[in-house]
Amino acid sequence: MAEPRSNELMEKIVSLCKRRGFIYQSSEIYGGINGFWDYGPLGAELKRNVKDLWWRHIVHHRDDVAGLEATIIMSPRIWEASGHVDTFSDPMIDCKTCKGRFRADQANEIPCPQKPSKMVSECHGEKTEPRAFNLMFTTHVGPVQDDSSVAYLRPETAQAIFAQFKNVLETSRQKVPFGIAQVGKAFRNEVTPRNYTFRSREFEQMELEYFIKPDEVVEAIQGRVAPAGDGHPGEPQSDWGWQRWHKYWVEERIRFYESIGLPRTTLEEYWQTPEELAHYARATVDILFQFPFGTQELEGIAARSDFDLSQHARCSGKPMAVFDEELRTAWKDLEEPRRQALWQRYHDARYGYLTRSGVDPEAAAAMAKDDADGLAKGNYVPHVIEPSAGVDRLILALIANAFSEVSETDAKGKTETRVIMRFHPRVAPIKVGVLPLLRNKPELVQKAKAVRDLLRPHLTVFYDDGGSIGRRYARQDEAGTPFCVTVDFETLGEKGPELADTVTVRERDTAAQTRVPIAELAAMLIAKTR
Repeated sequence: MAEPRSNELMEKIVSLCKRRGFIYQSSEIYGGINGFWDYGPLGAELKRNVKDLWWRHIVHHRDDVAGLEATIIMSPRIWEASGHVDTFSDPMIDCKTCKGRFRADQANEIPCPQKPSKMVSECHGEKTEPRAFNLMFTTHVGPVQDDSSVAYLRPETAQAIFAQFKNVLETSRQKVPFGIAQVGKAFRNEVTPRNYTFRSREFEQMELEYFIKPDEVVEAIQGRVAPAGDGHPGEPQSDWGWQRWHKYWVEERIRFYESIGLPRTTLEEYWQTPEELAHYARATVDILFQFPFGTQELEGIAARSDFDLSQHARCSGKPMAVFDEELRTAWKDLEEPRRQALWQRYHDARYGYLTRSGVDPEAAAAMAKDDADGLAKGNYVPHVIEPSAGVDRLILALIANAFSEVSETDAKGKTETRVIMRFHPRVAPIKVGVLPLLRNKPELVQKAKAVRDLLRPHLTVFYDDGGSIGRRYARQDEAGTPFCVTVDFETLGEKGPELADTVTVRERDTAAQTRVPIAELAAMLIAKTR
């Protein structure tokens, strides 16, 4: 995954993003601020489309997922319970010569301040020893700034979901297995932001916490736990354990990426080794994309066991266990040897969690026994599968994947290279451009604006009457607009009544042009962009 120090393609992408209004450097008129980016008109539409599609796919199209929108600033005790206060850090070094500050593992590659897509070598001055640097942004709540008012900008959206788990469960009328989804801002004070928008200090996440029954509970109720299997496991079943659920969500997430224009051939699955896994994780799969600067993570899908809910229950003193009548009934009917085996497995898992969390072994044993005894009453702490995606990384992947150049030679032998952004119609910032053939013909302009107004309630439309029709097509190609509608003299019926009230629809990727009645236009374009 080595990153080239200079990448011509990234230079072109960065230039296009600025020129066409996808992405600007934040605070640019004041020299910019490293690690922060603003989305221009096209970028804002692209980003909104991606978030809306994710939300519809994860929440609206399913019966087993509810939504949440939590605050950016929460009680600092949440971050103490999650471990962020003590362990959320990167190794940092200082250079005694240039006074620069860098991540220890990136000391030889840092972003060029003038060209964010380039990496430059650090100076060879004497360095300090690495030391931990907490990545959370600190702020204060209230009028007095002291230790009692310290708070943090959230470094992830997941912890709010865990903290509100019982409230959502009780008010959404859901039952395990079910998920809670959230899209929102997160903040990490990266030592060295790099690779354009890929690693930023302010970013957005799309996260799902999908709560499932522990395998011991599944086995007690269903008599078995289905094996993980290969490929997509199909529609969820009641005998699924954590391995099958984990595989399901890996495949579902890849299907989503394919549906918005990232082919499976551009993606890789990386299964973290036991040494790489977080201490609470049973398995984690990183979905990687082949960026111009190297193959990097788009999304992680982690099987996080019951760590998060258990931590918040232990630190807040509020129970996070759920009651399951099916479990209570099934437990009574189990033969004693099987009941004892399931009890022991659940007990050992709980004991392991508690001792790793610093609970005294004797106290941990008593608490684990109480937890395991709760199975007979129908009580258990849910486990969770977490698909966590970065919005900004996905936007950059879509832009990189869409970027293409074509060279065309005119009748005079002059060759021109231009950019076509081949976005999937679902995510394209503008769905259709409406163009009158000539701007100085009032009848054409009036008709074109009527077509624009016809389409606006259903699609994102851009009206353009400036310059030659060829130049306007080129501008829309560069913006990634999949369809252009041209209102011409045929539309007015000047070349035969059979063509009256028809328009020319041009497709971006093939440049094919089709004559379509205005009455059928909206339905056709809606079908092609959904």
